[in-house]
Amino acid sequence: MTPPDPAAGLIGRDDEVAVVRAFVEGVTAYGGTLVILGDAGVGKSALLEQAASYGVAAGLRVVRATGTQFEAHLSFAGLHQLLFPLLGPHLDELDEMPRKALSSALGLLEGAIPDRMMISHAALELLTLAAVTNPVLVVIDDLPWLDPASAMVLSFVARRTAGTRMGFVATERAGERGYFDRSGVQVLELRPLSEASSEALLDSRFPELGLRARRRLLADAEGNPLALLELPIALTSQPGSHPGSGALPLTGRLQAVFTGRVSGLREPVRQALLLAVLDGTGDLNVLGSQAADLGPADRAHVISIDRGAARVSFRHPLIRSAVVELATAEERRRAHQILAQRRGDEPGRRAWHLAEASTGPDEEVAALLQRVAHANLIRGDSVGAITELLRAAELSEIGEGRAVRLAEAAYLGAIVTGDLSDVPALLDAAHRADPRYGGSLAGAVAGAYHLLNEAGDIDNAHRLLVGAVDALADPGDAHDKALIEVLYTLLMVSFFGGRERLWPPFHAAVARLRPRPPRLLSILAGTFSDPVRLARPVLDRLDAAIDRLPSETSPARIVRTAIAGSYLDRIGGCREPLWRAVRHGREGGAVTSAIEALFLLGNDAYFTGRWDETLTLTGEALTLCRQHDYLLLQWVGEFLQALVAAGRGDHPAARGLADQMSRWAAPRRVGVVAAYVWQVKTLTALSTGDFNEAYRCAAAVSPAGQFAPHVPNALWLIMELVEAAARSGHQAGAAAHVAAARAARVGELSPRLELAVAGAAAMAASDADYPELFEQALHVADADRWPFDLARIQLAYGERLRRTKSPVRGRAHLSAAADIFDQLGARPWAARAANELRAAGVRVDAPRDAGLTAQQRQIAELAAAGLSNKEIGERLFLSARTVGYHLHQIFPKLGITSRAALRDALG
Repeated sequence: MTPPDPAAGLIGRDDEVAVVRAFVEGVTAYGGTLVILGDAGVGKSALLEQAASYGVAAGLRVVRATGTQFEAHLSFAGLHQLLFPLLGPHLDELDEMPRKALSSALGLLEGAIPDRMMISHAALELLTLAAVTNPVLVVIDDLPWLDPASAMVLSFVARRTAGTRMGFVATERAGERGYFDRSGVQVLELRPLSEASSEALLDSRFPELGLRARRRLLADAEGNPLALLELPIALTSQPGSHPGSGALPLTGRLQAVFTGRVSGLREPVRQALLLAVLDGTGDLNVLGSQAADLGPADRAHVISIDRGAARVSFRHPLIRSAVVELATAEERRRAHQILAQRRGDEPGRRAWHLAEASTGPDEEVAALLQRVAHANLIRGDSVGAITELLRAAELSEIGEGRAVRLAEAAYLGAIVTGDLSDVPALLDAAHRADPRYGGSLAGAVAGAYHLLNEAGDIDNAHRLLVGAVDALADPGDAHDKALIEVLYTLLMVSFFGGRERLWPPFHAAVARLRPRPPRLLSILAGTFSDPVRLARPVLDRLDAAIDRLPSETSPARIVRTAIAGSYLDRIGGCREPLWRAVRHGREGGAVTSAIEALFLLGNDAYFTGRWDETLTLTGEALTLCRQHDYLLLQWVGEFLQALVAAGRGDHPAARGLADQMSRWAAPRRVGVVAAYVWQVKTLTALSTGDFNEAYRCAAAVSPAGQFAPHVPNALWLIMELVEAAARSGHQAGAAAHVAAARAARVGELSPRLELAVAGAAAMAASDADYPELFEQALHVADADRWPFDLARIQLAYGERLRRTKSPVRGRAHLSAAADIFDQLGARPWAARAANELRAAGVRVDAPRDAGLTAQQRQIAELAAAGLSNKEIGERLFLSARTVGYHLHQIFPKLGITSRAALRDALG
């Protein structure tokens, strides 16, 4: 049977209806997402109804939600509205973790602490399960008015409908972007009707209009269908006037029409409409006996009532605005009070209605909103929690309560949402409310983040945090979450400071915690502060924590666990959870955790030889740092990029980044960034054969024969320092450093460190002992996981064999090293290996790719052919800026300075 045609009645929209129809028809086979974009009144909702009607006719399960201004601050209200019909039949089909996450987000379960990524996956899985038996069409009207938490979850869902039996169709008013990210989805832009279509629509509905009025209405409506349908009604109901007169824009004129229509209704009808608007759910039952007053509004085409489903809907968002505009402030407050009573079993709705009904400070309402904020934070809505805390602060008397709430909002902005620019103003307001910040630990954390990222002020951030802990009546309560967050922040401040004297207050504070420090904090205290001395006792606990990460939902805990393993080469075991933290940040979640996760993944990629991936990951993280003013964190990314540049022989770039880091870190005494600088300079000097300079730079981090306390970066320079010492005549220093590493049992901390210590011992060995020690190094388990370290050991072994009259034995090691260096694009190291091979009697042609990656060679060849950066980008699906960046890397590898020399260099 042929389904009925749902397009009947939409004049002038044949092409758009065809697009929508084709989209709905393809849902069963392909899935997909379509966003209908256009101005107010242009027909988005009408076209959306066509999609829904056609979906029903085609046998799809249609689930709906509508964004409203008066629900936009209620966490997950839109998601609840959409998924509620599916919960009964399908919620229990979800696995335990996603079921708990979704149930917590929707307020059906207390105690679970989900992250938004888990909620997003759970929502997608629920819809996918529902689509197994019957294809599903998700229909969302007015995306910009969805609450932020729902919008971000549905953004995730919308981008993953392709290849499913689920369609997602929604409307968005042009110029009103909310939290829904429509990048990467199909957009259908509705434009005004043509002149002919406008005339046809007007004639079909108002054939009796006179010629003069008709021309004026067509001119005023500007092809807007809603205007064409509503302005004539206003004209006929107000003889002698014209709704198009005056300077109001079209949207304003339409709202004036609706205002006039609503104002003609009796007061009881308007009061019932006001309750329906402010409630925002469309539930007739909330209106109680006042629902009976809505009949005249239905007949006046203001609303549509479905008595069977007990639902009421407004015919256009502008009508809702008109209802609120007509009500006095006192009428709105009274309506909110009524709704607060009727929504007593829903704390979030009740709190917001009471807040809107308040005329001044009200501690009871402020405290209720604060509790709702804490609940929403647990449910994964940090943006909503900040909004609620700020409103709670507005309702607080000046004093401790207001200060605490403002400080909490600043804290969340600093460590979760990335709103660092708002932190100073919030902390200043908290200080004015109570100079002690109300004794708030949250204020201390927010203040420390601001000091670190605004000015790199390590010392004052350290003093602020230590002072906040010392001021506590009970600084040893391990169950005080705010105190624990202060200690995590103090750990990072002490780390970035890179000075031994900063650490004792942290260790003392952790030791005071009763009944015991949190497990992850105690692990970090050992592995991240001074891993040479303190890591070994907690290694088993660290490995167990990493093993638990697949079930971990908190981005902060994922990142902190990976940080705990970063100097012990365990980031590889955290990769999948770290990618979850990155995706969480990309979907609007914890930005700080996403930045740190990207840098950690970049760190792992560097040590495991995926250098192009290092540049990509750190590039994304650096962009986020600049967008959110995380000025301190950005140096981690600059450091990793500088290491790649030094390893690949782009010495101008490496030195430039090192100079930038040094100029910033030196006056601020940011010790760890200074250590980054010395490491970059060490690798640059080694790659150019300047062993004296390499020894000087490596020893600046930690002297030969020592592992300075609380200097974890010394673990990244063991082999570098020893090689530089041995090759520059400092044999005693080389031997002392190997002895110090063995005495500290550094090689037991990780396979890479075992390789580094073994390689260093071989490089420092005498002519009689070196062959055995090099062989031991090359047989370290999983040595090939660390290709750059392994290749440098093979290079050193081959060099030593050639120079001690065993060139034939050295050739295999030199060839293996050269191959790895070529794969890494480590041009100076590949050249060094090639020179040694020639000296060993092997003919070696200059490498054709000169250390270029496959993508770089492709870009170079296109540039040599005369294509511009833009043209190259279009062919390779890259931005022109990215092409320029690659050319900047290519020129020094080829030993040229301009595009003009590319052809000869490649030839």
